[in-house]
Amino acid sequence: MSTTQSYESPFCTRYASKEMQYLFSADKKFTTWRRLWVALARAEMELGLNVTQAQVDQLEANVENIDYEAAAAYEKQFRHDVMAHVHAYGDVLDPDTGAAGIIHLGATSCYVGDNTDIIIMRDALNVVKRKLVKVISQLAIFADKYKALPCLAYTHLQPAQLTTIGKRATLWCNELLMDLEDLDFRIASLKLLGSKGTTGTQASFMELFHGDTDKVKALEAKIAAEMGFDAVVPVSGQTYSRKVDYQVCSVLAGIAQSAMKFSNDIRLMQSFKEMEEPFEKTQIGSSAMAYKRNPMRDERITSLARYVMCDVLNPAFTAGTQWFERTLDDSANKRISVAEAFLGVDAILNIMLNVTDPENGFVVYEKIIRRRVMAELPFMATENIMMDAVAKGGNRQDLHERIRQLSMEAGRRVKVEGLDNDLCERILADPMFQITREEMDAIMAPENFIGRCPQQVEEFIENCVKPVLDANGVSDDKAEISV
Repeated sequence: MSTTQSYESPFCTRYASKEMQYLFSADKKFTTWRRLWVALARAEMELGLNVTQAQVDQLEANVENIDYEAAAAYEKQFRHDVMAHVHAYGDVLDPDTGAAGIIHLGATSCYVGDNTDIIIMRDALNVVKRKLVKVISQLAIFADKYKALPCLAYTHLQPAQLTTIGKRATLWCNELLMDLEDLDFRIASLKLLGSKGTTGTQASFMELFHGDTDKVKALEAKIAAEMGFDAVVPVSGQTYSRKVDYQVCSVLAGIAQSAMKFSNDIRLMQSFKEMEEPFEKTQIGSSAMAYKRNPMRDERITSLARYVMCDVLNPAFTAGTQWFERTLDDSANKRISVAEAFLGVDAILNIMLNVTDPENGFVVYEKIIRRRVMAELPFMATENIMMDAVAKGGNRQDLHERIRQLSMEAGRRVKVEGLDNDLCERILADPMFQITREEMDAIMAPENFIGRCPQQVEEFIENCVKPVLDANGVSDDKAEISV
């Protein structure tokens, strides 16, 4: 059946990077199974079992020599994926070494299945981390560039006191730093399942090592070290706790939450014509409305983020419904939900890398931003104007009432008549305020209303972002966007 006649995941054809797709590929999965079988055989040999160096060498030499057709035929026969690959692996080994006979010695299916899942999640988390750090670095550059550019701030999506474009960017960046902290904790706390046996008791390995507890424990330690882990889970049933999948996916869902906040803010600002995501010369915004410049990249972030945030319910329910030492109702669900959580976040970060690129990313329309600020600023400046008039001998209460009246009149002119805000002109014309044009212009400078925004941005970058970038370095990742 051709690819045009069967379902293909959009994560593979449209969204996720080749790098992340590989981590959840058959090649990555089954070569990792074989590496685990090599590690098991090597550790058993070193601890005195009847396993030879020639057998270990044969296993190691054929890690990537996978006959997928043979494995599929075996699985159809056995209805068991691990045993299918045990036989397919054995078929490509030199029979004179007897290596086929010691594959999977003492292990259960979860030895390869669960340990591989942990290894893949670790590797995938490191890819996510690398891209997340790069996005943080790019947002910090953007924040610093626009740290002093006044813009309207909003509460309840209604104009409030001013902020700056750069200060707003620090809000997005700070949430990603929170996600990075969670991500680092989760990477550091991941443990291999180890070699626990069918119900987690290690009974089969106790049998192999004639009751030598120290050797059984040493076996796990050797395997963990070879696979790049410094610890295994302390206790388990047949599987590692499915709460681990939930914890990992929760970190990914947290990144999705931050990304959605970011993308929704950008979409709103683009509707105000204050900022735009990249728009290519030949890009079409609408099939009907040729003038449209839709924020399709940020809309895609929002869409994928929603999926990832909902997807985290899958491992949550899976973790809660495991019976005793294990059931198999986790398998089909986890191989979809965990993989797609990673593929979704990878796609999100790819887009964020694209739209935050310091050279080819966001476009900021400073004149539109200032025009929108000046349309609202007269109302925000009334407190300053009133205080200035009081300093000249005016009565605070009388001035407050008069500004209230003038504000209502100016507001009606804007909302009902559709005209410009003329509150400043009304105040200038009222002798109660004793204010000149020059004094009014000085008061009405937007930069007077941004508080410590520039300093806050500088302090945030120096104290919060820079240490992270220094500790992790910044990759040269570029966005990989297919469509």
